[in-house]
Amino acid sequence: MTVNSISQVHVGFELPPQEFVFTRADLIRYAGASGDFNIIHWNERVAREVGMPTVIVHGMLTMGTVIRIVTDWLGDPGKVIEYSARFTRPIPVPDTDEGASIKVTAKVTELLKNNQAVISISAIHNELTVLAKTTAIVQLAP
Repeated sequence: MTVNSISQVHVGFELPPQEFVFTRADLIRYAGASGDFNIIHWNERVAREVGMPTVIVHGMLTMGTVIRIVTDWLGDPGKVIEYSARFTRPIPVPDTDEGASIKVTAKVTELLKNNQAVISISAIHNELTVLAKTTAIVQLAP
């Protein structure tokens, strides 16, 4: 469902929830595309040596995936004016076909001038928040 105008939303309006899965293959593809070859994202032994339970999802991959709840709803990623998040905990990715999943929810928390809205986003992995203070300011159609 994409949003067509500000008349369709109100403070408290909830976007359709989404679930995203990260596999180790996703981490390899992201490392190649981004150039972020930090060893904790692909070498389990090193990740454990630095205190991680296993390899972890890249922070920017997490952040880029989480905003999809908003861009899918808007139908146009160009309508995101501002996006911010605070990393609170890593997402460990087991060496399984199932990978690691995050549940993402979002709601409109404020309507601004010029048909803009503030959206608060929640990203949860294993019942724990992985991004905090996650918000987006978006442009809605008149």
